Amino acid sequence: MQRKAYATGTAALLAALLAGCTSGSGNTGPTDDANPGDTGRATVAAQPGKYRTLPEPCGAVGHDALDTLLPGIQRITDPVQRDRAYQGEAALTYDTDRKVGCRWKVDSADVTDRLSVDFERVVSYDNTVSDDDQAQRLFQEKQAAADLPAPSGVTAPPATPTPTASAKGSPSGSASPSAKDPSAKDPSAANPSADSPSSSATSGSSPATPSGSADDSAELQPRTLSDLGDEAYLDDQLSSSGPTVEQRTVTVVFRTSNVVVTLQYEEQPTAIGTVPDSKEMQDRARDLAARLDDALGG
Repeated sequence: MQRKAYATGTAALLAALLAGCTSGSGNTGPTDDANPGDTGRATVAAQPGKYRTLPEPCGAVGHDALDTLLPGIQRITDPVQRDRAYQGEAALTYDTDRKVGCRWKVDSADVTDRLSVDFERVVSYDNTVSDDDQAQRLFQEKQAAADLPAPSGVTAPPATPTPTASAKGSPSGSASPSAKDPSAKDPSAANPSADSPSSSATSGSSPATPSGSADDSAELQPRTLSDLGDEAYLDDQLSSSGPTVEQRTVTVVFRTSNVVVTLQYEEQPTAIGTVPDSKEMQDRARDLAARLDDALGG
């Protein structure tokens, strides 16, 4: 009788142990299965941008730079007006950590100069896209909108025009110069009979003073810049605000990490037939852009 009771007790103990093991494995099973699944689905958040704030825009351009870009500012005799001209006018903004800008305008007897500087800090709200990548997208959109001509060092497409190579707005297959073709902005290049870049110029206008070889140089055409920020481009446009007055606008846009900076420099002479010098304006604008990039720590 004692052996039977012992056997029965042993069997009960083994059954209890087996039940406990089964119960324990059932409790830990779902947890073990869930952890690998969660780890596999997890994604590493994209890196935030380098910049968390923006500079004060009207203070970002020093007096010496303004003296160079806006020469008429030093001719203002009233100290109060001159100081106001140096201060500039801040652009309207609703978030100074995201977008800021400043504007300057100086009128003098022979020319009107304008300068604007805008800073935009780009933030990506997509965890899979970094702030830098989002800023790069914004920069590329601006560059595409500028419609820069093909670099002068790049071999032009075959002379036979194709529908896809025709200019924007021109009939398919026409031989008119493309909007991206530097010759579209260079009348001497568009006219095979013109032997020198100093030949006079603008279609439909009276013989004006030659703009000079500097203005016609391919090196001064709108182009990308390799020595500024992470990526940059320069645009140069000459437009008529009236029958005889020419206004030149030089725009430099560059990106440093997640900040996109847009600098626009305009000059409009008052004298009839006077054309603003392209090289001089580009040099001034690029010098200021380099200073801004240095100030950002780019």
